[in-house]
Amino acid sequence: MKRICVIDGQGGGIGSAVIKKLKEVFEETIEIIALGTNAIATSQMLKARANRGATGENAIVRTAERVDVIIGPLSIVLAHAMMGEVTPRIAEAIAGSPAQKILIPLFQENVEIAGLSPIPLPRLIEAMIQQNLSTLSIQPPCPI
Repeated sequence: MKRICVIDGQGGGIGSAVIKKLKEVFEETIEIIALGTNAIATSQMLKARANRGATGENAIVRTAERVDVIIGPLSIVLAHAMMGEVTPRIAEAIAGSPAQKILIPLFQENVEIAGLSPIPLPRLIEAMIQQNLSTLSIQPPCPI
């Protein structure tokens, strides 16, 4: 069973949306681990039906090296992002993890990616599942 780690901070809204869609598409064929930079984010992702969850820098650092896929907003690899919730140690652990990283280009930081068109979160999540997760031999039990 593939282990997918969803990382989010602040209110956990992006992570919750990702987890809901993953559960809808893959049901229980994958394990989803919710990692929040704060307790509110973790709580929201657990409510979205993640299999397990943990909060804080150490949980993220330790888990990032033990999963197959890491999903989160682009800012999870930017030190001091999310109003300082992403520590340099978190950003380094995620960037250095052997897991495949699928980063969603939604962030509130003073960063822009040239050539990137603004796309609503639901469409980004759909594209992520169709384009990125199919390459990991994770097959949804039913068509998307």
